[in-house]
Amino acid sequence: MIRAFIAIEVEDRSVLSRIIEVRDRILGLGIDAKPVEDENIHLTLRFLGEIDESLIPSIEMAMARLSIYRPFRIRVSGIGVFPDIRMPRVVWVGVDEGSEILRSMRSLLDESLRGLRIHEDQHGFSPHITIARIRGRVNLDKLSRYVEENSDYVLGYSPVTRVVLKNSVLTPRGPIYSDLRRVFLGSEGEGLEGSGGGSGKDKAKR
Repeated sequence: MIRAFIAIEVEDRSVLSRIIEVRDRILGLGIDAKPVEDENIHLTLRFLGEIDESLIPSIEMAMARLSIYRPFRIRVSGIGVFPDIRMPRVVWVGVDEGSEILRSMRSLLDESLRGLRIHEDQHGFSPHITIARIRGRVNLDKLSRYVEENSDYVLGYSPVTRVVLKNSVLTPRGPIYSDLRRVFLGSEGEGLEGSGGGSGKDKAKR
């Protein structure tokens, strides 16, 4: 069994650097939080949970359907928390432009994965990039002010050219991610990386 998820990476290095700067400024407020490491920053398109490795080819085929989408851009914008500012557990930066395409991709993924022995995500999909997880209630008033003042802060545009299946190994120092499969947008099944599978027979344009 492995722990896995399907991710969108922050491909623009300057945008990634701004995300890291925001994360570090938030940690500098003196809150009790665990940061997401630089190399682990991503947007989770679909959390899969613990899966049997034998399911990877089927997951890859589901991901291959996303190749009907052409590469596009997302605008990383806004800072917020889940579930709410009174009891925050997660600090994130948001996505506004491109979010509808991400929601459409997520819907197609859910449809394609249905029937497999995979964790069913009961939460509504709200595109975001987690940057820290709150562990205590120290200086949450400062966090609240920072989030309110930067709720519409624009970090920039980043291209989305691929979708990645990632393995997550939990360790005492934090998770270690590795890429299992990649699907490139616009390839219609011909841009699979990591194995020889995938046919991309769904030709509908989205």
